Amino acid sequence: MTDTVTPPTVRSPAAPPALGGLGLFTVLLAAALPLVDFFIVNVALPTIGRDLSASEAVLELVVAGYGVAYAVLLVLGGRLGDLFGRRRLFLGGMAAFGLTSLACGLAPGAWSLVAARVAQGASSAAMLPQVLATIQAATTGTRRAKAMSLYGATAGLSMVAGQILGGLLVAADLAGTGWRAVFLVNVPVVVLGLVLAARVVPETRSQRPEPVDGPGTVLLAVSLLALLVPLTEGRAAGWPLWTWLALAVFPVAAGTFYAVERRADRDGRTPLVPPSLFALVSLRRGLVLMLPFSMGFSGFMFVIAVALQRGAGLGPVPAGLALAPMAVVFLFVSLAGPRLVARFGSRVVTAGSLIQAVGVALIALAAWHDWPDLGLVALLPGAAVAGAGQALQLPVVLRIVMSEVPPARAGVGSGVMVTTQQSALALGVATLGTLFLSLVPHLGMRDALLTTLVVQLAGVVLTGLLSLRLPRTVH
Repeated sequence: MTDTVTPPTVRSPAAPPALGGLGLFTVLLAAALPLVDFFIVNVALPTIGRDLSASEAVLELVVAGYGVAYAVLLVLGGRLGDLFGRRRLFLGGMAAFGLTSLACGLAPGAWSLVAARVAQGASSAAMLPQVLATIQAATTGTRRAKAMSLYGATAGLSMVAGQILGGLLVAADLAGTGWRAVFLVNVPVVVLGLVLAARVVPETRSQRPEPVDGPGTVLLAVSLLALLVPLTEGRAAGWPLWTWLALAVFPVAAGTFYAVERRADRDGRTPLVPPSLFALVSLRRGLVLMLPFSMGFSGFMFVIAVALQRGAGLGPVPAGLALAPMAVVFLFVSLAGPRLVARFGSRVVTAGSLIQAVGVALIALAAWHDWPDLGLVALLPGAAVAGAGQALQLPVVLRIVMSEVPPARAGVGSGVMVTTQQSALALGVATLGTLFLSLVPHLGMRDALLTTLVVQLAGVVLTGLLSLRLPRTVH
């Protein structure tokens, strides 16, 4: 009788729940949704503005409200998954994402759309950290390496595909829905995801659940809000006094957050973002590199969407399709990434930055030579080369960041990583977007675009230099 009860007792702690192929597809589908929705509105904003009589400042809130709520709550979402179960938070976050997408699609006015977008960002923050945490906790060895590479490929592809899909949906005007289709399209995808997740995504949680750090959560939220809100809204609002006061609050709030978290870590309590986590060299250096990469990526996507529609006079579909070569090449090159990493390690990221720099230079050359006749043909060489370079960087960096994070801290690790990425995406739109739109009245659309591309090129060079500090071997 003893023999019959021994195997479960021995196997349980040693054999974590496995994430199968269909389960991986399901969590990657969920990973794509928040990133697609960050970018899908770029080409829809002019149509939204006309339909809802929204000012430029309110339209920027449609983008910023989502991004800021998403960034502020991501670490908390990861901690709650560790505490209550990642599958449970995943299902709840995905259901909320579907409902808030429906609210966005049915919004009767501009401010109700902004409110629905903030709620949509919050639901994304509950769902997305569970994806990486589940991969980290329910896969091992080569399966984990492959899953992380696929996650990185999904993230990069989603950013480009979101903009293309947005243009197609707005132009298609499905059943007269116009711009609303960019949000309503999420609903059937969420229903499919929920059905699959209930069957194939295993439940995982930390073996020693860590309680929520109240002071840390509030201070992190204040820090991110003080930085992101004024930078994303400042230009459109005319840089009123509150924007400068908020920016002045940021270093104080950030310093206080670090001091509180460090004290909690030293005293044996559980901070929201344990400073000891940054002792992991791969995580620390990977996050530093992710900042300029993600800022450049999102800034470029925003600026090119505005330049092609307002400057080159393209409609939503041609403006979106102009980036199709970037998406296609990104997909195929990212599939080759794991083999290249196995052979060359993190130097793949360095090579990727060099290739991306060539691509950005080709895009700048096309803008200088062909303006205003920019489109798919003129941008094809540069977009394709830049897509190849990005595909050799993003999936590898995401994999490096999480490579040494223990499964018990998978939730907080993934929350920190995605918060860094999302904050950088929002900062990219705020900084490069603000630079571009501020230069247009003085330099004209073409020269403003060229100047912004030169700044992005400097960011790509910085990414390449930072990649030399990454651990050479990628686990």
